[in-house]
Formats: sequence, C-alpha cells, structure tokens
Amino acid sequence: MVIATNDVAGSAQPPPRPEGSRAGGSPPAEREPGEKAGDQQDPKAKAATGRPVAAERLPRWWVELLAIASLYGLYTGIRGIKSDDLGTADQTARRLLHFEQVWHLNPEHPLNNLLLHVTALAVPACYFYATLHYILTPAVLAWMYRRNPAHYRRARSTILLTTILGLVGFWLLPTTPPRLLAGAGFHDTMAQVSDWGWWGEDASAPRGLGGLTNQYAAMPSLHCAWALWCGFLIARLARRPVVRVLGVCYPLLTTLVVMSTGNHYFLDAVGGIIDLTLAAGIVLLVGRVVPRRPSRAPGAGTGTPAQTTPQLPAQGLAAVAGRPAGRIPVGGHRLAWNTRPAPAPGPAPG
Repeated sequence: MVIATNDVAGSAQPPPRPEGSRAGGSPPAEREPGEKAGDQQDPKAKAATGRPVAAERLPRWWVELLAIASLYGLYTGIRGIKSDDLGTADQTARRLLHFEQVWHLNPEHPLNNLLLHVTALAVPACYFYATLHYILTPAVLAWMYRRNPAHYRRARSTILLTTILGLVGFWLLPTTPPRLLAGAGFHDTMAQVSDWGWWGEDASAPRGLGGLTNQYAAMPSLHCAWALWCGFLIARLARRPVVRVLGVCYPLLTTLVVMSTGNHYFLDAVGGIIDLTLAAGIVLLVGRVVPRRPSRAPGAGTGTPAQTTPQLPAQGLAAVAGRPAGRIPVGGHRLAWNTRPAPAPGPAPG
C-alpha cells in the first residue's frame, strides 16, 4: 500500500466539516477566544466593532432616582425664584401677543372663552394641567428603563437637558401668563373652578402655597416640551396601536389645555417644542462626537487579515515535496495523509 501526502500525490481530502454546518450552507462564523457556541453575536455587529457586542449595562435604579430627585429639587427651587421686574415680564408678554395677532396665531382667546362657559370641560382641563405632567413623565421614564433599555440613556439625557434649558429660559426671559396680563381679555380658568380642586388663584399650586411658585415662568412651556417627549417615545416604542395613538394625541391635548386655561401663549408652546428639539439635537451630537470606545480585539486595526485555517510552514512543504511518496517526514507539523493508492502516471504530454 502506497501512502502519499496530499500535496504530492493523490486528490486533496476536504477538511472535516464543522459541527452544525449543512450541505450547501454558509460556514459558521468564527468564534472569539473563549466564546462558546451559544454566545455568538450578529456577524454585522461583530464586524463593526471587531468583537462580539455586549449588552449595555443600565445604571442602578436608585442612582437614577436620586439624580432625578435632585434635578427636580433644583427645578422647583429655580422656578420658585420670582422676577422682581414685573414690568419687563408684562412687556415680553404683550410683544408675544402682538406678534401672534399680526400673524393670526392667537387661538388663546376662543379657547379660553370656551372653558369660561363650559364648566364640564373646564374642570377636566384644570386637572389635566395640574397633575398629568407630574404623573406621566416619570412613568414614561420608568417604562423606558424597564422595557426599552437600549433607548433609556438618550431619552433620560434629553428630558433632563430640556428641563435645564427651560429653567434658563425662565430665568432670562420672565413672561406674564395670559391669565395675569391686565387688559388682554383673558380669564383665569383655574381660579374660577378652584372649588373643584386643591388649587387657588396661583395656578396649580395648592391653596396657601402660591408664594412658593413663580407664576411668571411661562416661556418656554415645559408642559408642552415634556408632553412632546412622552408622546414621541410612546408613539415610537409602544406595541399596541391604541397606545401609540394616545401618544400622538397627548402633546396635542396638552397644547390646547395650556392655552385654554390661560397659562400659556401659543408661542410658549412653540418655545417648548424648540427647547426639546435643541436638547435632543445636543444629546444626539454629543453621542456621535464622543462615542463609547469599544475595547479592541487582538490584531484589530492592523490591516492584516486573521488566519482562519492552520497553514503548513513553507519548510515543511519543501521537505515533503523532496521526498518520495510513502515516506513519512519526521518532526514538524503532523500532516493529513491519503491512504488511497496513487494513480498510475499517464503518458507524457506532447
């Protein structure tokens, strides 16, 4: 029996088929050192970073809760700082109202008059204004943490930055709300139906605590900014179509409520939308400019393709090629041998 090497005589034997491969199928993706068969990741994600993509760890819930509570305390403190220059606040409000009237963007008067004559609409609108943004906004944030962790960090950073920018607007641009603007023809809806709720004549603040809030913090409308943030996330990520429709309706209803109750102008709502858009743009830009650097795999970025199959050294091939068939080389790498007899040499060409 003649024993010939694969490189000298005889047809080459196909390499052993990896486990789990099928005839005609694509070869399985390579595994990283120490990676088990069940831990393989998406090849596209693997190619983007050079190594398997690990799940992003969320921050601890109590750390997030403490940070949000601290920001809310800061928000309450800054918002409670009253402006001493009420003349400037009135002047800013009248300029906004004049601009709306020139461009026919002033739906506040008809909406405010509607609630004045329809108490059945005024009471739900006041409860909507006084409570829903305090309930739904943290509820959506918790929902993002639990059900949509891949989008949580960006959503949380956006709402926090939106609030901070809104506080800067309250501080730099105090604005008298429509219900407090003398001679403008608006009615204080919440004061008129205060017997139905806990509030008095100081917007949604409880009776006797109106001195703790700044009623001239109208531009931009954080009610509208927070509502648009909630509505966008619900409309995009909710599973049920009915819930997505409610997400679309929530910011629209909020805009109508803040104008009809005499708490904000239409341009205040536009300012809230601009506030949220600016915050989302900053968060997105920072996320792209300062991406998280993944740890590099060995050999990544060198431009040299990794060896996928073991190769015989050139010296070993030369030694095998110089020996007659049937001789087993001593030393070096162990080779694959063909036990079939070598075919008889045919006639020389020509």
